[in-house]
Amino acid sequence: MKLTVEEIRALAQAYAPHGTVGSPVAFGGGHINDTYLLSCGDGSQFVLQRINQNVFPDPHAVMDNIQRVTHHLRKRIRAAGGDPERETLRMLKNTAGELCTIDSNGDYWRAYVFVGGSVTYDQVESPEIFCESGRAFGRFMSMLDDFDASTLHETIARFHDTPKRFGDFRAAVENDAAGRAQGVRELIDLALSYEAFGSTLMDQLQSGALPLRVTHNDTKLNNVLIDNATGRAVCVIDLDTVMPGLCAYDFGDAIRFGASTAAEDEQDLSRVHFDMNLYRAYARGYLSEVASALSPNEVDSLAVGAKMMTLENGIRFLGDYLNGDVYFKTAYPEHNLVRARTQFKLLSEMNQHWDEMLACVRELAQKGKNA
Repeated sequence: MKLTVEEIRALAQAYAPHGTVGSPVAFGGGHINDTYLLSCGDGSQFVLQRINQNVFPDPHAVMDNIQRVTHHLRKRIRAAGGDPERETLRMLKNTAGELCTIDSNGDYWRAYVFVGGSVTYDQVESPEIFCESGRAFGRFMSMLDDFDASTLHETIARFHDTPKRFGDFRAAVENDAAGRAQGVRELIDLALSYEAFGSTLMDQLQSGALPLRVTHNDTKLNNVLIDNATGRAVCVIDLDTVMPGLCAYDFGDAIRFGASTAAEDEQDLSRVHFDMNLYRAYARGYLSEVASALSPNEVDSLAVGAKMMTLENGIRFLGDYLNGDVYFKTAYPEHNLVRARTQFKLLSEMNQHWDEMLACVRELAQKGKNA
């Protein structure tokens, strides 16, 4: 049951016991959690957010990950002479001393200090902004280089286990729940032609060629706060999916989304291209911060990750289309099919630029290590 404004305000008041909060204002453009901005009588502001338990069934695990990671980040930021109040999220405790408050529906809410004087971008407006995004996520991983990733909870089980995703996709093809497979047989065959490649990163993880790291796992541009005055990246936000993973996941998903010339659901494929200049811009920012922490295998895996995350999303969109659109929200019957086609168009162009992609990260990693 949807909460009233007064019920939300009462939840918020638990995080501001010494001041009165105003009316909650819907905030941000996220698709998972309900988010509100609250202003207090003393001029301070904080963000109140409901954790979506359909996506994150264990809120305590999510909050434990966030609390431990941000605590570590604050120590590293302080040691580097930075401002931990601005450069990482700070969670608030309620009047009971807890990070979460449970509402009348049994939903979990949490609050964190609002970082003012900053802005987020939903689309890549310039190579410079994309470079800053890369710098933010590279710094995020660099500062967590000495954090034992294996101690974190897996908040979404097997999130980037691509072989498992292919198993789900094959099941969707075989079941053909929506009776759509015959009309997209060519795209299905194209997707399945990548199945052997799909195990590349998991095989390297299992063999020890790639180390487990603390990964963000949702490296969209709008999860980086950019300072209004300087245009520099300030803080990485939306830490719900922080968990053990590979650096290739974070780098790859950022490229999948940000280095495309068109929206994820662009129907005109002639407008969908992989932009090598944007790839280079992001890689330059990312590797300027984290190159010294990465092994040669990890550097090469970044280019692999760009292809892998594009492939993974392609088979997820196509699989959901075959299942009858039961996972992703859709605006029209072919929406997931359109999304799948954009991913495979991008993947095709990444194949064409493969040697250049690999040479780019190797070159920039060497520059980053020598800086």
